[in-house]
Amino acid sequence: MHQAPTLRAAAAVAAVLSSLAAPGAQAADWSDTSIGWRYGSKFAEPFNPKDIAKNILHLGHASGYKYGSNFFNADLLLSDSQDPSSAGATTGAHEVYVVYRHTLDIEKLSGAAMKFGPVRGVGLTAGFDFNTKTDAGYNSKKRMLVAGPTLMMDVPGFLNLSLLMLWESNAPYSTFTHTGTPRYRYDAHPMLTAAWGIPLPVGFPLSFEGFANFIASKGKNEFGGPTKPETNIDMQLMVDVGAVMGKAKNTLKLGLEYQYWRNKFGNDHAGPAGKGAFAKTPMIRAEYHF
Repeated sequence: MHQAPTLRAAAAVAAVLSSLAAPGAQAADWSDTSIGWRYGSKFAEPFNPKDIAKNILHLGHASGYKYGSNFFNADLLLSDSQDPSSAGATTGAHEVYVVYRHTLDIEKLSGAAMKFGPVRGVGLTAGFDFNTKTDAGYNSKKRMLVAGPTLMMDVPGFLNLSLLMLWESNAPYSTFTHTGTPRYRYDAHPMLTAAWGIPLPVGFPLSFEGFANFIASKGKNEFGGPTKPETNIDMQLMVDVGAVMGKAKNTLKLGLEYQYWRNKFGNDHAGPAGKGAFAKTPMIRAEYHF
């Protein structure tokens, strides 16, 4: 009975992504939509000492238009039974996590040159995250708004550095105690974030891609305890297999991914949350772009 809300959310995400690729989005100067899969067996969740295997399906979209760019990603995360869907369940948790960012390019908007040193452009970024997870102990219902400045660095491919303010809330529910927590708003807090996709000069089409988030403490959590600064680095080496096989470039990519997530969700890995709040997860990854 717990899977239906997650699947409905996944369907809603698919509808949003379809609208981004619809005829109204044809004014984009460039556009890239992808579907993908990744798998790892060393995922971790706070307060859970066990290694968790997850299959993750994603829908992604990035596009640029006259005044800036859009980024959208939706992950459907399917855990094994080590991250149960409810108290006593033998089935795994399901989660949908959605990220949207819009970056307004100040130079394109104003006509004033914004290039200096290693910076090729300056932008203003705003967007949101939200998730819904069906699991035993927390059942996260995160909502988060973000906004702040972005520096677009002058590198092959892209490297964007942003300093964003985060406004986050959650309303968890425990299937162990059958009690919920009213929606709780954490303190507003900053995040220094980087996102990149850089081709590597190695004689074949290999790229270094990923993101890194360095997040300050968000004050007290919904249970009155302290939160910790959080580091989440997710990076991958991807081979353009289609290009290697003489097919269209940037269509089929395969690679290896690694996630380093310390103090996951602000939980202290040296405290009660234990080693589950410190994930070090290798993955395999495949993407199809269209």
